[in-house]
Amino acid sequence: MAKVSVERLIELVEKSQLAEPEALEKALDEIRASGGGDLPASPVELAKALQKKKIVTRWHCEKLLQGKYKGFFLGKHKLLGHIGSGGMSSVYLAEHLKMHDLRAIKVLPQSKLGKSSYLARFQQEAKAIASLNHPNVVRAHDIDNQGDTHYIVMEYVDGDDLQTIVKKNGPLPFDKVADYIAQAARGLQHAHEVGLIHRDVKPANVLINSSGKVKLLDLGLALFENDADASLTIDFNDKVLGTADYLAPEQALNSHKVDHRADQYGLGCTMYFLLTGHPPFPTGTIAQRIAKHQKEMPKEIRKIRAKCPGELEGICWKLMQKEAKFRYANCNAVADVLEGWLAKHRSAVKVPAGGGSSLSLGDERREASEPGTDSATSTDTVSNRGGDTVAGKAGSSVTNLSASDSGVLLRIAKKAGASDASSTIDLEAEIARRS
Repeated sequence: MAKVSVERLIELVEKSQLAEPEALEKALDEIRASGGGDLPASPVELAKALQKKKIVTRWHCEKLLQGKYKGFFLGKHKLLGHIGSGGMSSVYLAEHLKMHDLRAIKVLPQSKLGKSSYLARFQQEAKAIASLNHPNVVRAHDIDNQGDTHYIVMEYVDGDDLQTIVKKNGPLPFDKVADYIAQAARGLQHAHEVGLIHRDVKPANVLINSSGKVKLLDLGLALFENDADASLTIDFNDKVLGTADYLAPEQALNSHKVDHRADQYGLGCTMYFLLTGHPPFPTGTIAQRIAKHQKEMPKEIRKIRAKCPGELEGICWKLMQKEAKFRYANCNAVADVLEGWLAKHRSAVKVPAGGGSSLSLGDERREASEPGTDSATSTDTVSNRGGDTVAGKAGSSVTNLSASDSGVLLRIAKKAGASDASSTIDLEAEIARRS
């Protein structure tokens, strides 16, 4: 129920500065004209009418009807809606006030400032994003604070993450698996070359935009090599950080003693997921699954999906070797071998550059995955996509964090034109879907 009257709602919209006075007055005149000369008697109906006129978003309406008119702007951006939360931050869809393009803004809640190292860990992620400049990594536009509100402004991605794609469609065609993993490997190689280890490579952290371009995201667990102050999770006495279904054996032993090859293992597990529809070890408790990553090899891919090319399965197994020394020399080598496999099949069917392929190599992806398992997620799924994020204290059993700061899915339909981003995109559907 609204806490304000119609008159108060108009006053709050004016105070909020969400719209220019002339635009608001024009919208109100049009609403009066359509209502026989009067505004709606209900503040809720007026809010809906203003929403249709693109004066406010649904999220704005919810706040305004509660009597709130502050907090809609952050730096040079107008916040349009809340689209997700993790264990350490919240993410908002925003529009740049001058450029009028859409951004994703990750905000550290003020409630976290008093907790040990949260700000330091957030700043570590900002440092990680800012150090990277590669087409296969989500970019950072700005890092700033407004009083006690610290935030990172990132590019938005008009697509879905691999976790969501497989959940919707099942295992992917073989060409797409090779293409997406190769692109992700190129992005990881760039990170490794600047001394950064991701430490949380998983399907939910690999976005695919509308043109088939891979974008890696979520560097909240990133580790800078040769940086004494970088491994800030030590401040929490955390020894194990990552996601159980995609955690390298050596990372489970000590997340601060890993190198770039730990990311290869996560990439291999992600490849396994794309080929089969589920993680390598889809059942069991977190501790049991981590133990399996230490000691067991998962079920052979071709026993789940018979027509999987042997070369692709071999690449996946090499990435998932228990001992890091038996994996690839670097991620460029991974991309090279996958791109080589793709090239051998392009003589029969053309694969458009950039991943926008209509090629259906191995289109028998609808074959059933392992009996008794969900086609996209393990049986121990929690609220964060991509498995359970774990943080175990040194010398203790691994514990389940109820909400990890996994990458928030930033699916925004079509990229808006620079002149009027908010009016050319279905913001309401997007915000509602992500809230």
